[in-house]
Amino acid sequence: MTAPSLHKDARVIGLVGLAHGVSHFFHLILAALFPWLKTAFALSYAQLGLLMTVFFVVSGIGQALAGFVVDRVGARRVLFTGLGFLALAAVVLAAAPNYAALLAGSALAGVGNSVFHPADYTLLNQDVSRGRLAHAFSVHGITGNLGWAAAPVFLGGVAALAGWRTALLAAAVLPVLALALLAAQGALLHAVPPAQKAHAAEGGSFGFLRLPAVWMCFGFFLLTACALGGIQSFATTSLVKVYGMSLASAMSAYTAYMLASAAGMIAGGFLAARAKSHDRTIAAAFALSAVFGLVLAAAVVPAWLAVVLMGAIGLASGLAGPSRDLLIRSAAPANATGRVFGVVYSGLDSGLALGPLLFGAIMDADHPAWVFAAIAVFQGLAILTAVGVGGTRSAPALQKA
Repeated sequence: MTAPSLHKDARVIGLVGLAHGVSHFFHLILAALFPWLKTAFALSYAQLGLLMTVFFVVSGIGQALAGFVVDRVGARRVLFTGLGFLALAAVVLAAAPNYAALLAGSALAGVGNSVFHPADYTLLNQDVSRGRLAHAFSVHGITGNLGWAAAPVFLGGVAALAGWRTALLAAAVLPVLALALLAAQGALLHAVPPAQKAHAAEGGSFGFLRLPAVWMCFGFFLLTACALGGIQSFATTSLVKVYGMSLASAMSAYTAYMLASAAGMIAGGFLAARAKSHDRTIAAAFALSAVFGLVLAAAVVPAWLAVVLMGAIGLASGLAGPSRDLLIRSAAPANATGRVFGVVYSGLDSGLALGPLLFGAIMDADHPAWVFAAIAVFQGLAILTAVGVGGTRSAPALQKA
């Protein structure tokens, strides 16, 4: 019986991971093409930045709402719809005649992106054996990182050869292919909501919002996403200014961060599968990451060691990933998984929208070392929220009306 179960779990994890990778690819569908869009439409950097802000604001709001839809109609249907919206958004962007159309396409992409976390985590919780959930969350995180890594290479490569519009049309094919594969294997994924139960007597569909752990999880994602936004947007530039290293070396440091983060997620899956106190794992990992960030901010190490420290920050952050997702799972009532993951993960989009603005202000003030200090502060504050979630009991199912 074990072998068939393992085979089924692996297929479900692979399908959900594929969808997650596509969603992360679309996080950067415009950012990877900024050099071409800036020239084609004579845009300022502020206008380019607004495209990303629109994406993440729409995605953040939509993510909280998508969780309710997942719990009502089922995660599979919502996931398929999200992939369809991503394909449509890419086509709209490819045909954009002006900046307004780019904004509209970015908003459509945000709508498509909004469904993935509540739908993905609901499917994983429904369709993967409990003993393999930590590994499922590990793979889920890794596929997201792979999507981030693939977008600049794919889109930039196609744009250099055939133009940015062709690159966007090529990107539209990816969610279509993923949708076709998921539809063909759809029998593996639950088509019904997690639990066909009446909503809570007090508060109805919104009863879960009274759980303190839900808001601590939201705060955790908001804080860690602000730190991530700083790393993604300005870590490379800050390393150049603080350590006097070449741009190529600074980019290699960011690559080290991404690769080490993926490795950390793999190891974190095994760690989370054995650990019982996930909040302690998260606290230890982020404490190390924060210390490394402060060392970078102090500029007391040579440039080559700064590259190593960037990798160490990525490794520690990756280790915490699977434990983080299991901690959120413990805070979610069984019949409100989609709603909880939707609200909690809207903190991720909020942080990714706010982080670059804050870190951009730090850079404009000519304090590049403060970027790493602020990253450390955000990660330190995130520890408090994780410990707060760990201090609460597992959430019960919402009562019947």
